[in-house]
Amino acid sequence: CRCATCGEVHHWTKIQAGNFISRKHYATRWSEDNVHAQCVACNVFRYGEQYKYSLYLGDKLSKELLEKSRLIVKFTDIEIIEMIEEYNEKIKQFSFHT
Repeated sequence: CRCATCGEVHHWTKIQAGNFISRKHYATRWSEDNVHAQCVACNVFRYGEQYKYSLYLGDKLSKELLEKSRLIVKFTDIEIIEMIEEYNEKIKQFSFHT
């Protein structure tokens, strides 16, 4: 996998799910546009490298995610269960080998 912010290539087991907008913002927490591969150095030790992350996403998507993150969103239990089921199905499509 290639890190979205530094561009280095790492084995997928050494990559993390980096979020452009913090997961504390419910409106973008499960947005697939908000999460990309990041190495531990960028995601943890360099606090996500937000500026470089914004360059990776591009101006339009960065602005859209920022605007969306400011919305107040409350998911129902049913909506959360549906999201869990949807992502479980997506995970089944992949077979990971170390």
